[in-house]
Amino acid sequence: MKRRTSTTDRVPSRARGRRTGAADREPLGVRQGSRRASAFLARRSLATHRRAWAAVIVATGAAAALIGAFAFVVGSLLVAAPPVQRYAGADAVVVADQKVSHTAKPWGGEPRTATAYLPERARLDRSVLAAVAGADGVARAVADDSVPLSTGDGRTAVGRSWPSAVLTRYELAEGRAPGDAAEVVLDAALAAGGHAPGDRIVLRAGGAARTYTVSGIARTGHGGDAPPAVFFTEPRLTALAGHPGRIDAIVVVAEPGVPADALRAAVGAVLPERSGVPGSDRGVRVLTGAERGEAEHVDALGGRGDRLALLGSIGGTVLMVALLVIASTLSQAIHQRSGELALLRAVGASPRQLRSAIGREAGRVAAAAALLGGVGAVPLGLAMRSLLTTGPLPLPVPWWLPPAAALTGGLLVALSARPVAMLAARSITRLRPAAALGAATADEPSGPGRFRTVAGVVLAFAGISSAGVATTQSGQAAGVAASGAAMSLVIAVALLGPRISRIALGVLGRPLRRAGGAPGFLAERAASAHTRRLAAAFTPIVLVVAFVCVQLASGPTMERAAGQQASAALRADLVATGGGAGLPAGAARTVREVPGVRAATGVLRSTVVLADREAGEPVLTRLPVLGVEARGLSGTLDPGVTAGDLDRLTGRDAVAVGADRAKSLDVGPGDRVALRLGDGTRVEPRVVAVYEHQLGVGEFLFPREALAGHVSAARDQVVLIRTGNGADPAAAVREALAPYGGGVAVRAATGDDVAIAPPLSDGDNAMIVIGVGVIGGFALLAVVSTLALITIGRRGEFRLLRMVGTGRRQLRRMLVLETGLVTFAGLVIGTAVAAVPLTAFAVSLAGTAPYLPPAHYGVIAGAVALAAAAGTLVPGASAGGRSVLARSAR
Repeated sequence: MKRRTSTTDRVPSRARGRRTGAADREPLGVRQGSRRASAFLARRSLATHRRAWAAVIVATGAAAALIGAFAFVVGSLLVAAPPVQRYAGADAVVVADQKVSHTAKPWGGEPRTATAYLPERARLDRSVLAAVAGADGVARAVADDSVPLSTGDGRTAVGRSWPSAVLTRYELAEGRAPGDAAEVVLDAALAAGGHAPGDRIVLRAGGAARTYTVSGIARTGHGGDAPPAVFFTEPRLTALAGHPGRIDAIVVVAEPGVPADALRAAVGAVLPERSGVPGSDRGVRVLTGAERGEAEHVDALGGRGDRLALLGSIGGTVLMVALLVIASTLSQAIHQRSGELALLRAVGASPRQLRSAIGREAGRVAAAAALLGGVGAVPLGLAMRSLLTTGPLPLPVPWWLPPAAALTGGLLVALSARPVAMLAARSITRLRPAAALGAATADEPSGPGRFRTVAGVVLAFAGISSAGVATTQSGQAAGVAASGAAMSLVIAVALLGPRISRIALGVLGRPLRRAGGAPGFLAERAASAHTRRLAAAFTPIVLVVAFVCVQLASGPTMERAAGQQASAALRADLVATGGGAGLPAGAARTVREVPGVRAATGVLRSTVVLADREAGEPVLTRLPVLGVEARGLSGTLDPGVTAGDLDRLTGRDAVAVGADRAKSLDVGPGDRVALRLGDGTRVEPRVVAVYEHQLGVGEFLFPREALAGHVSAARDQVVLIRTGNGADPAAAVREALAPYGGGVAVRAATGDDVAIAPPLSDGDNAMIVIGVGVIGGFALLAVVSTLALITIGRRGEFRLLRMVGTGRRQLRRMLVLETGLVTFAGLVIGTAVAAVPLTAFAVSLAGTAPYLPPAHYGVIAGAVALAAAAGTLVPGASAGGRSVLARSAR
């Protein structure tokens, strides 16, 4: 019978018996023979362990695909720009700069500058228009303003001046241009409801609704998702806008033949250094080409920056997860062959030969994984891009992006696989042949080495200490920061896994033996004899549970606490809303006059920018705020004042501050706080009150009149209404608000009406899907791959159990019990790992314990159990079945 060639055959005799490092002194011919032997060993090992390497390829290929997909969406966001829609007919647009900056000197470093985009439109002084109109090469300069409108039937529109219609290439299809303040030209899309020249239409802009005469219908070839337009005379539009001395933008039409660069230079030469608006230090910009879209969507680039910051944080976690998966799967694959490698070393294979053979194997596996991941990165990146493509910022896909993303993920796998594999085999390759002979038959080490123990303890301490970083964030950013702390603890669990395994077995081993009978005994004995294997099995489960719990629990924890505080602060019974256009300031005054109404407060939402330092670095933080009227405020809203008096919240020089923010800024009643309003205007209002419900109603409360002139549209989102005892004036309130047009609704008030945190947007939901769905799905795939790899490596153990009389049912039950042990241990440890950062930021920011809906945790536990069963029971079924029995009999 022909003898089967093993992986230890054909090793050159001259390489046998050499010490570590001796191969470096080999002659050229010997080194060539050593390389041929290493190549032979690598080929034979790949063929012999093809199932194990297949599991590694799947896990590492998925890691490459995930990293490539993140590179895809980040690259798309980096080149994204707001589209040019309304200003398609303009050659240039003059606007105030939408960015603010803050310069500070970090500890022991050079001064640094932080920048942030303003959420509200920064306006220009109307005097700038004359200077632009007189510039060389300018054929026409048009002041552009906009006003949100609603029709009598509740539809939303945008009011503009008729001279600005040429900018979007509107042309009259019917009728004529508006001749006075009582006439308008309708967009054809709005007129499709049955309006024609000469008809009457009810429109609401500022104040009560008013009836206008339709003088004409205009059409444009411009597409897009912008709301339809209504065109007024320029004086009427200026009056409706409410800021007669300022304008949103100046649109420039160049003379024929004037290039964009020359037009930019000519207009820039006549512009003032500043926008000219009192209290504002905004510079003036001239936008041409694709930049014109920035003038249409003022906060699009700010939103892009926020998304890039969140994706960068999540991407850092993804990179850590991917490296952990690559390291754990490759290390487990090498560790399962430690006996074979020790035998090769004992029979004379040199350290260099073994390192070279392992490196070649890992390189070939990495090449296959890189190809698999590169192919998968593009469709996964396109799917993530489709989730993020919301709002006014389309995400382009330039020709170079797909190959660059695929190459990024593939290179990471290719560059990390070889050193990880060689490091995993270091303990075997550095042994002397005599010591390797004993290692080939020795039992698995009972615990991690000294380096792993020290590194694990250090990372555990660092993870617990860095959990406090999450307290400096909020919302999704807090979840991302908490997940970073959780990652340190997950890696610590991976390093200290064998010791944790022994603790888990000490707790669960006896119940497992008692409940499982003979299979339980076998499961407990197998786990006790291979604590490293047990640790490798539950580490990916810990990763899934910890990461997903942090992502899913951080948002609900803060939302729940904010909702509770908002509900505690609310004193109103009813709330009036005005649809998409909101309600003007006069609506609250009208409601106060309704019989049965004790108090009515309009709520204007805006944002302020706070300049501060974090760890010595300058930061600019955008904070949502509310503008309210002090009159009757105590009857509709009680933020829990601890110092000062909210009755003094009047005028343009007052502000109330949340207790936590007041403590961090070291301010109290009578002090001043430096802020920038939403349009960049610098203010230093005096603190008149400090309150405790800042999670619910925001960290700053302003008088409405202090914010009204610094928002894009001074419309109240809601009007809070407090009724008299036993009174139900809802019908009377609706009747009183009827002159404000259709879309006005009156309903029972809830905490959501004053909660500062806005409802989740499509972009927020996309981040949740990416953070939980995509990365969680990858981690579950890593669970399946790792457990399948471990199960495949136990074929010899299963054969031996079958040979000594273990039945197939007993073997399957043993695997089921082991799977339950691994799943339960992973869930408990993962939950404990997630609880550390979650508790830190929940107690500090919300004063509550972390909250995760039980249904969400049930889904996590079910998904982990299914993944563990798929990774263990499916490959274990063939290992414990008839094929093994037949091979044993032969």
